Amino acid sequence: MLKRKIYDGLLSWKKKSSGQTALLIDGARRVGKSYIAELFAKQEYKSHIIIDFGNAPQDILDLFINESADLDLFFAKLSAFYSTVLYKRESLIVFDEVQQFPRARQLIKYLVADGRYDYLETGSLIRLKKNTENIIIPSEEEHIEMFPMDFEEFLWALGDEATVPLIKTCFEAKKPLGQALHRKVMNDFRQYVLVGGMPQSVLAYIDGKNFAASDEAKRRILQLYRDDVSKFAAGYEEKVYAVFDGIPGQLSKKEKKYKLSSLNKNARFRAYEDSFIWLNEAMVVNACFNATDPNVGLALSADHATQKCYMADTGLLVTHTFMDRTFTDNALYKAILFDKLDVNEGMIMENIVAQMLRRNGHKLYFYSRSDSENRENHMEIDFLITENKKVSPIEVKSANYRSHSSLDKFRKKFSNKIGTSYILYSTDVMQKDGVWHLPLYMAMFL
Repeated sequence: MLKRKIYDGLLSWKKKSSGQTALLIDGARRVGKSYIAELFAKQEYKSHIIIDFGNAPQDILDLFINESADLDLFFAKLSAFYSTVLYKRESLIVFDEVQQFPRARQLIKYLVADGRYDYLETGSLIRLKKNTENIIIPSEEEHIEMFPMDFEEFLWALGDEATVPLIKTCFEAKKPLGQALHRKVMNDFRQYVLVGGMPQSVLAYIDGKNFAASDEAKRRILQLYRDDVSKFAAGYEEKVYAVFDGIPGQLSKKEKKYKLSSLNKNARFRAYEDSFIWLNEAMVVNACFNATDPNVGLALSADHATQKCYMADTGLLVTHTFMDRTFTDNALYKAILFDKLDVNEGMIMENIVAQMLRRNGHKLYFYSRSDSENRENHMEIDFLITENKKVSPIEVKSANYRSHSSLDKFRKKFSNKIGTSYILYSTDVMQKDGVWHLPLYMAMFL
């Protein structure tokens, strides 16, 4: 059984809500939503019913359409169909894959008002117009996002619950872990980068530390995503495929900004905008926008036409990059395990930082400015986050990097807005030239 942090969020909702709201778990496909919903239902309620709207029988759909005006009859039929006794204030009804049947989501308003039972929903692509049109989104619905397993959850799966608390202590004190411990943690972290945080991939890997089995699980997930595109992006699916398939190539470039000209020399952002939105709403990617005027309100100056498109799960990116070849031909596995990444492969470490920052609740922003006439104004900063009402720039570097000229120029230009500056790399904690150098795995605490 995989231990997930989101479980504590579900417990908190149950205690705080006391039946006054329903909770919707929003996340990418195969991220573990159905699993955690069922586990929560079994462990925290006297009885439960799970309705999978991805495969619900017509009798159940008809019940929502024709019988919802009489809730006594509605619940009686629901209880009989699933052969489950429902207990007032002690039962949970789960609407799994609720985006497949928006009518059920609209009914939440009246079910919550009735007050008999608790309601948990799971969904993907939940905000897409196709999945919300012709219904009124219930105000009684709380949202919680579910992401791929983070590094600590990965270590839990390996049976290690002691390492991350120690890392956190060192992070808070800004002290190095020491050579031996840092080497061990980086070794575990590299495994996490390769396997990723999708539960099926993790389960396949921990059974004998089998990278090949993990890679096969990730290939199935990537194929499922492609199947979803054909199903839920009808009319512009070819553009979604093009953007999705182009992600590894775009991230392998030095600047990593997504250039539409690589898809079609005449391509314009307006024509592809829905494709980027689809992938972002599906939580398949983490979009990172250029904040042209860095300040605490980074969103105020975000240029949505200039973005970097990271994969939401770095393990999936590793497999996606070599999707047209066999696992044994994927050079990234060896390069990451033996710390031999070249410049282009550095995209993997930048992607994992994006994933960790997003998991911590940050919206993703970077800073990019080109100025061929004045090199002092030409700079690229990988990520910007806000801390203590200041902007903190983050650069992702290799262990043997030689300079951080863009970071120096950025700190000088925006000195009155800058908080702590960070470089994330594969070496231990160090402060140099007013910049905190942290090992990559400490991004989980930023």
